[in-house]
Amino acid sequence: MARKTALVHDWLVGLGGGEKVLEAMYGLYPSPLYVLLKDAGYIQNSFWKSVDVCPSFLQKIPRIEKIYRQCLPMFPKAIERFDLSPFDLILSSSHAAAKNVRTHEEQLHICYCNTPMRYAWDLKEQYLRNMTGAKRWLAECLLRSMRKWDYAGSFGVDHFIANSQYIGQRIQNAYGRPSTVIYPPVDIHPFQNREKRGGFYLTVSRLVPYKKVDLIVKTFQKFPSKHLVVIGDGPERDKIQELAGKNVEFLGTLAGEAVQSFLARARAFIFAAEEDFGIAPVEAQAAGTPVIAFGKGGALETVKEGVSGLFFSEQTQESLCAAIEQFEKEESAFDAKQIRAHALQFSRERFDLEYQLFVETKWEKFYANPDSCRRQRQSALAPLAQPSP
Repeated sequence: MARKTALVHDWLVGLGGGEKVLEAMYGLYPSPLYVLLKDAGYIQNSFWKSVDVCPSFLQKIPRIEKIYRQCLPMFPKAIERFDLSPFDLILSSSHAAAKNVRTHEEQLHICYCNTPMRYAWDLKEQYLRNMTGAKRWLAECLLRSMRKWDYAGSFGVDHFIANSQYIGQRIQNAYGRPSTVIYPPVDIHPFQNREKRGGFYLTVSRLVPYKKVDLIVKTFQKFPSKHLVVIGDGPERDKIQELAGKNVEFLGTLAGEAVQSFLARARAFIFAAEEDFGIAPVEAQAAGTPVIAFGKGGALETVKEGVSGLFFSEQTQESLCAAIEQFEKEESAFDAKQIRAHALQFSRERFDLEYQLFVETKWEKFYANPDSCRRQRQSALAPLAQPSP
């Protein structure tokens, strides 16, 4: 049977972990790509410049690539308006709305879930914390509505793939659905460990609140003799730079080869976010660089304590200070070759094999017995526990 496939992703406005997963998915299943919106400037200089990318009606809004987060109430209508009826296989890559694309019973929908919609579920309070009065009340109403919509849409997915065990548990908590863990692809090969390292600590991150780069910078106020390099940009940059001492260097966004060079020469990589998976710490380990990471979320699955790094238990300056001091006492015990060997389990080749096997196995089962798959979907759509308000 000739099979028509479509890919669905939230948006294409820059290169992050989700876009690296999407590139790998497209490499295995080159297909039309449906997104809420795209940044033409980013597309022009990226992998996607020759791909058939189909944006939603949100693309008609002036400067949408700058203000799309303010268009959250429009996401449901935008993603549901796509007509994917000609396709047999729908492969979505989702951290917001992509998984809620409309499908019918003759289609198989497999979702690679980077996370359930953060602002609708367990990180809701972080998005509301600076709001008061009527603005907060309106935001709470919106997020409650988005949570109900997100929950209902999850049952249009036939099979979930989680990017980590941590996200698998969040999928279970949010949607009451099981998932299979397939770790994201990390391009291990460009990162070569070097015997001679610099004396600096390094973090590479988008400068947004949940990444906690401000915590790292404030911690280095206590270590004026230690050098911290920050690579990355984002809306929090000015605020974070105001916190920095002379021992902190901000380099902004750098090209891939430059980042690789810094990763290979750093004394240690510092990662303070509670991340769904976290590709940057794996890239650091691929370069043979030990990681000092917050001990929660995906880092617990990617960093092997005592072999490729160590953890700090709280997102506080005191906890991170103690971890840095512990690292310097144990620094000589970390072996670059062992660190790199640990990172190899997250390679692109491993992802390709696992993802393609999963998709083809589910498709063969669906094609051989579609009635059974339809019954499973109808059962899943039966009312379960409603999401808490």
